[in-house]
Amino acid sequence: MHRMERRPLGRSLSCAFAGLLAACVVAAPAIAQPGTTGSLVPRSGFFAGIGGGYQSVKFGTQDLYAIGTSEVTQAGVVVATGVAAGPASVRMPDESTAVPTVQGGYFRHFDDSDWLWGVKAGYTYVDTTATLDNVVMPQTGSFTILATNTTTPFVGNAIARSYRTTAEHQIALVPFLGRSFERSFVYAGGGATWTRTKTNIDGLVGFADIEGHHTDVSGAPQDFSASGWVVGATGIVGATYFLDASWFVDVAYNYTRSSTQTFNYSGAFTNANNPFGTTTGTLVGSSSGRVTTQGVMITISKVF
Repeated sequence: MHRMERRPLGRSLSCAFAGLLAACVVAAPAIAQPGTTGSLVPRSGFFAGIGGGYQSVKFGTQDLYAIGTSEVTQAGVVVATGVAAGPASVRMPDESTAVPTVQGGYFRHFDDSDWLWGVKAGYTYVDTTATLDNVVMPQTGSFTILATNTTTPFVGNAIARSYRTTAEHQIALVPFLGRSFERSFVYAGGGATWTRTKTNIDGLVGFADIEGHHTDVSGAPQDFSASGWVVGATGIVGATYFLDASWFVDVAYNYTRSSTQTFNYSGAFTNANNPFGTTTGTLVGSSSGRVTTQGVMITISKVF
């Protein structure tokens, strides 16, 4: 099974942004001391903006489980039954890509203070996929000859041509606290996220080693797919720079981790080419894992 080399982008992003934010914090007091009048930063306001950035997506280890059941028929009579099952884990490669994003929110200064609070919502079109080819899921099982009621153990594998996990969309809702200066404010916050992911298992076939024969039990390859939203948490630090009293540029670093998401799959098969007789049965399984993202986003926003 092929594995891609991990990229150290996340550490580079966080280190680069930490340096940028530190520079803003050091430089800002030199522009204006707390309480300075004539600041371009409004005392409060709603805002909306659009932009983009670069994001690292880590799918980590995915846990899989597969169960296969079967019946073998000869001349229209069921002569044997079988079952096989087993867990597996796959390590997905990390991926990085440029992403578009939009944001909107509200901020307000505390009375007679340069400190402020706010909340912002953001949407990012992630559309990032990690793929592994030729995924092997080891299994153990047994088959029973009905005429003699004898059961024989065997080993086998469920083999998928490819396993793909995609992070499609991400929504964040983040309260924050910050401090303003003459033309900017810096802030930090944490909140909730919702990430839509999708998993595809392509070309799955169940094999078993029976009486010295490596047997294709399930027949033609089958494809499985599932998708859904998963909740998570995020932390963010950022800095703004006001071009005038209405427009500002926002640079922010975010780190997001989802909770564990589980997908379930099922399908039926018929294999007329099994040397032991026509075989029918079911393929049932599950996959579970987390998604971790981090990135730097730059947006331009307008205050209303």
